[in-house]
Amino acid sequence: MYRLSFRESYCILLSVGGKLKYMSNVHKNKNLDLLRSKFGELSKFSNSQSLFTVGNNAARIYFRYSKMHPGGRTFFGLRDVDLRQLEGHNSFICFLVDNDSPPIFIPYSDFEEIFRNTQPASDGQHKVQLTSRNGTLELYVARQGHFNVEGYIGFEVLERSLDAKKIHNTPLLSHSQVQTLIAGIGSIKGYDIFVPDNNVSQLDWSLAKRFQVLPGIPRGFESIKLVLSEIDVIWVKSGNNTIEGLFEVEHSTPIYSGLLRFNDVLLTDPKVSQFSIVSNDSRRELFSRQVFRPTFVKSGLAELVSFFEYENIFNWYARLNKKQ
Repeated sequence: MYRLSFRESYCILLSVGGKLKYMSNVHKNKNLDLLRSKFGELSKFSNSQSLFTVGNNAARIYFRYSKMHPGGRTFFGLRDVDLRQLEGHNSFICFLVDNDSPPIFIPYSDFEEIFRNTQPASDGQHKVQLTSRNGTLELYVARQGHFNVEGYIGFEVLERSLDAKKIHNTPLLSHSQVQTLIAGIGSIKGYDIFVPDNNVSQLDWSLAKRFQVLPGIPRGFESIKLVLSEIDVIWVKSGNNTIEGLFEVEHSTPIYSGLLRFNDVLLTDPKVSQFSIVSNDSRRELFSRQVFRPTFVKSGLAELVSFFEYENIFNWYARLNKKQ
């Protein structure tokens, strides 16, 4: 007798006319068809229903599916045995949701060390979530932190990895260039932008469309004005002086110093709750180690701060700018 796997049981969403419909398969098959139309035939691993290869092992794709739950939350189980088969290859975890949103292709190499440092649950799966905070899509890995995934949305991520001419299409970015792109993203999203006075002249307008910069810290934050004035980029909601996002670009400075500034803000004014560390991908594991120090766990910062990688920022700005 066939026994339903955890994934299949989890993804049974509705029954119509007595026939069970597996929405996970519907979404997976839809995206498999799109992949075939773009890249040719796909091959399924014999020991997994969710692992596929593109061409002659040009890429490996691990499909995971979730229903959209109240509050915009999704829940995924990643089998540890499947993740091991992604190691050492051009591999992606493809997250699919039942609301017809575009697929998310996360390069496994970007998160390999994160999952190596995470113990799977008793069923052999790593439990992760996709969440939307203030309109920003993030991947949450328990005890490892929040990671922005806006730059991984859509098939272009996979296309770039399979096009040798585009593998290194992200330029080497300086601190001020990353600062410019983050501020540009906020401007496109409709926020007012604060950048420290001594950084404004260094913004690179060859990378982003010009935007207005606030002349000072918004009113109502006098108790943390000195700390806020040192933070690289602040997104402010127009009209009511609400801070919607704080960003520290840790290009060469210690990640710990940015976390300490965030911690000072959180302890002084808990209304501010959207914090992001921006750095290169080689420091992602360092972020995970630092953010779960006891002081940041006790203050609650560990569960509020997210990690952005430079390429993710570059691709996010490019995607939003294209829509304008």
